[in-house]
Amino acid sequence: MADVSCVVCKSEINVGFDAISGEIVECSSCGQEHEVHAVNNSISVALAPEIEETWGE
Repeated sequence: MADVSCVVCKSEINVGFDAISGEIVECSSCGQEHEVHAVNNSISVALAPEIEETWGE
């Protein structure tokens, strides 16, 4: 497991080493969703993109 910091509240988020890039993890303290970026055994997170409604498109 890798420990990374929440972008919003700075709490620790536990991300498994088997996580893949693009996976979404949620901060247990504030509920913010983060997108995992995994590159060569280095794991980081960024704010997850908001999903927009397509309204039937």
